[in-house]
Amino acid sequence: MTTSPTPPRLHTTRRGLDHGTFPMRLWAKAKAHGIWNPQDIDFEQDRRDWEKLNELERDVLLRLSTLFQAGEESVTVDLLPLIGVIASEGRLEEEMYLTSFLWEEAKHVELFDRFLREVTQYQGDLSGYFTPSYSIIFEQELPTALAQLRQDASPEAQARASVTYNMIVEGVLAETGYHAYRHMLERNGILPGMQQAVRHLQRDESRHMAYGVYLLSRLVAEHGDGVWRAIEERLAELLGPAILLIQELFAAYDTLPFGLELEQFTEYAIGQFQKRSQRIEKARGKTLADVSSAQPSAA
Repeated sequence: MTTSPTPPRLHTTRRGLDHGTFPMRLWAKAKAHGIWNPQDIDFEQDRRDWEKLNELERDVLLRLSTLFQAGEESVTVDLLPLIGVIASEGRLEEEMYLTSFLWEEAKHVELFDRFLREVTQYQGDLSGYFTPSYSIIFEQELPTALAQLRQDASPEAQARASVTYNMIVEGVLAETGYHAYRHMLERNGILPGMQQAVRHLQRDESRHMAYGVYLLSRLVAEHGDGVWRAIEERLAELLGPAILLIQELFAAYDTLPFGLELEQFTEYAIGQFQKRSQRIEKARGKTLADVSSAQPSAA
């Protein structure tokens, strides 16, 4: 008995790539602006500046950098199921952009690893900086929401995963962390290498968050209010722990260095959260074309 040859698989490229889609515009920006090497950051002055900082200033920077390093490692490990779902749906343009997304997250891991080893030169156990709310988000909610996509690729599950990753981890926590770095480093004229690195990091993350807003908006436009309810519920579940994580970071100190004020950062975090959730809500009742054209340009 002879076996018929397997017919050739039809690829989405038969229709050609649609360079006008928002994911392809992000892909173009990732190629233009995302090509930077963590090994090229010059930390020589940073090491000299670090030696001049007092113990409190070092501890705040070490705490923030430790949380970033662990967080970047978590998101790098956890992203693959989302890429798999997008690929399985044949959304080639989105999958192409997401390859740069994962690559950039891996570079962020490398950058913070260099900073901790070469600038702070800390060799002890840093796990004491992980607060209860940090563990809830990064050790429970993030890996669970993304891993769930392997069993449940429904629009609602995709929405819960993207809210966790893009809206909370990136849109609230990472953005607030970059705001803190800028406040400490730029205003005090210290650690120029890390200042340059943060600019690269924030530019990458702006594209990541833009994709997250697009993805959630697309899911709402395609699948209606059931997805919007899933988004609202997930936002309500995670905003509290996210704000508490920011408060826990600063609560470790009786006096904050660098002129830091807790209220400034909690207000910033809530503002970023509200701005993006309002943009997603506008997708209710819109078409896919409306959603794509409404996305602002990212860095």
